[in-house]
Amino acid sequence: MNLNITGHQLSITKSLKDYINQRFLKIQRHFCNNLDVHMVLEVKKLVNKVEITTRLPGKDLHVEVEDSNMYTAIDLLAQKVDRQIIKYKEIHATDMHSAKLLG
Repeated sequence: MNLNITGHQLSITKSLKDYINQRFLKIQRHFCNNLDVHMVLEVKKLVNKVEITTRLPGKDLHVEVEDSNMYTAIDLLAQKVDRQIIKYKEIHATDMHSAKLLG
């Protein structure tokens, strides 16, 4: 997984990068091929916003999460992305290997 992390109004520290990589290890197991993932971390007054954009075969995936704590927002984002990738894989696995005839 090629993870590109950008910070708006925020400097990306080594501990923050390590935490993000730790949380996204689970997502790496779902795909054998490399994914290009772009993550933006943004700090507003009291709200931390984390968004991720990636391109899957046949679909662009964009997920946003806002929370008062940056680490909680990263956790929530990892859970959402994981659910959406599993859903994507289930849909495409049934389309490719289903015995239904078009008609």
